[in-house]
Amino acid sequence: MVVKVLVVDDSGFFRRRVSEILSADPTINVIGTATNGKEAIDQALALRPDVITMDYEMPMMDGITAVRHIMQRCPTPVLMFSSLTHEGARVTLDALDAGAVDFLPKNFEDISRNPDKVKQLLCEKVHSISRSNRRLSSLGALSSAPVSRAPVGAGPATIATPTPAPTRSTPIASRAAPSAHGSAVKRKPYKLVAIGTSTGGPVALQRVLTQLPGNFAAPIVLVQHMPAAFTKAFAERLDKLCRINVKEAEDGDTLRPGLALLAPGGKQMMVDGRGTVRILPGDERLNYKPSVDITFGSAAKAYGDKVLAVVLTGMGADGREGARLLKQCGSQVWAQDEASCVIYGMPMAIVKANLADAVYSLDDMGRHLVEACH
Repeated sequence: MVVKVLVVDDSGFFRRRVSEILSADPTINVIGTATNGKEAIDQALALRPDVITMDYEMPMMDGITAVRHIMQRCPTPVLMFSSLTHEGARVTLDALDAGAVDFLPKNFEDISRNPDKVKQLLCEKVHSISRSNRRLSSLGALSSAPVSRAPVGAGPATIATPTPAPTRSTPIASRAAPSAHGSAVKRKPYKLVAIGTSTGGPVALQRVLTQLPGNFAAPIVLVQHMPAAFTKAFAERLDKLCRINVKEAEDGDTLRPGLALLAPGGKQMMVDGRGTVRILPGDERLNYKPSVDITFGSAAKAYGDKVLAVVLTGMGADGREGARLLKQCGSQVWAQDEASCVIYGMPMAIVKANLADAVYSLDDMGRHLVEACH
């Protein structure tokens, strides 16, 4: 199936270059271009593309505002282009909140220096998000308003969110899985909750972590596929929104209840039995830096059956082999359900490998985490 793409950018050079790269793929058809956000909305309504590539900084209307309007009027998977700066990271996270599915760094040097690599990555992204779950765009953005830290014993943060479409919590019948209502959630004093995710993960993590109380009983490690320039800004954002504390992990950090440590982009994060985090250089032989498999595998070695692992939305199968090691040690593995995933890749790999103890919708995941950890 040919993917129809609308290219939006105020730079004539970038519009032409992106259009040329995409048009070279016989399975992609650039059906239009736009020079600003307002034009993008009009073209999206008129042309009904399968995917929109979107710049942020444009005259008349910026990309984030355009994404919000498009999601309200004609929900369409959007791929944002962003700069690899702290401000670029903040803007990109705002765009993902507004409904964009994924992002790519906007680097003119890479386009001229590595045209084949850029072409492959851009076309892969376009194809993958064209298959994303469009229903999610109707859920809208989460509030970016910070919450005050909860006193001990307080409930989860209250975040203003639109009412989502109904989703199911689906236990895996072949295992001793938690029930859809959480009455049979396996409670135990977990020493670690480990969460891995990729495409769609920033918003998914925000939805899950904002449901946790400040006195959440277990330490948390987070692995999100993300560039090095983005993870610090993402951790800061989560820290403002959540009642638990969130920070970008540093070598030597100590795991503790009520703290989530986010793996830094471009590096690998491991944990040891003393509750210490190790940050290692990203191995070029590995596809993902950070890798969910690496973190899950170290958790299995360090904590055996005392880990609760969660795999959320994302492309590919990162996390499957790490989950296999965790299962061999007796730990629990949960997966996000297909209906609430942006990309049902990583969770599907867990389910197909028969590694999932339970499958839950995104909006139920936080509640079940609270029930399971005590």
